[in-house]
Amino acid sequence: MNITKHIPNFLTTLNLICGCLALYSISAGRPLEAALLVIAAAIFDFFDGFVARLLKVSSPIGADLDSLADMVTFGVVPGTMLLYYLVDGTGWDIIGFKSFLEHPLLFVPILVPVFSALRLAKFNVDTRQSDSFRGLPTPASALWVISIPLMIEYMPFHIWWEPENVIVDKWFVVGSAIGLSALMVSDIPLLAMKFKSFGLKGNEFRYALLIISVVLLIILRPLAIPIVLSLYVLLSIVNNLFNTSNEIQS
Repeated sequence: MNITKHIPNFLTTLNLICGCLALYSISAGRPLEAALLVIAAAIFDFFDGFVARLLKVSSPIGADLDSLADMVTFGVVPGTMLLYYLVDGTGWDIIGFKSFLEHPLLFVPILVPVFSALRLAKFNVDTRQSDSFRGLPTPASALWVISIPLMIEYMPFHIWWEPENVIVDKWFVVGSAIGLSALMVSDIPLLAMKFKSFGLKGNEFRYALLIISVVLLIILRPLAIPIVLSLYVLLSIVNNLFNTSNEIQS
């Protein structure tokens, strides 16, 4: 039996295990631990595809297993984390489904796993996304959400406003859930960080994003994550407008 061909699926399974453990951590009131598990899962998610291409192996269940693992880790976990912070920020007592009917805003974080499922299903059948993205990838959406406990724990300095008071505010949580859900299923072409060449021409926006991201991460640390993701979407839109303008002129 060729064990090599199973390595990518093993890495995908580790992604899923991290997601399941992250759900337990949130239920136990340890969102920071959950965030670190999601980061570990994202590393496994990157390397399963990388290793598959490196070893030139494929599996009939590989793509489906990857989507199922991503659904848990980058869909259900972020939705559950947003629900945790919504409950924590409002002080609402959650006692079964009745509490959701009493506080309808509790349904909003559930949009994240629902739209993550739609996003993953769309990605699997959309041939346009082989070299680029249409809509926000689920790992990027999850990264936005897990930046909340990271910012609370690892803010490098106190600034004139208290980030914790903002990021656990119910309207920030609700806005994040709605915004991320909309972006995931949008048809906005987003910049693919895949360099066909390392020259500056054609890669201006990619290099700009990389340089700015590194600088912001060094200075702001976790606070840079939502800023970088917002910048990623903005630069993608500008890049699309720039390319469209060039096509019209030519």
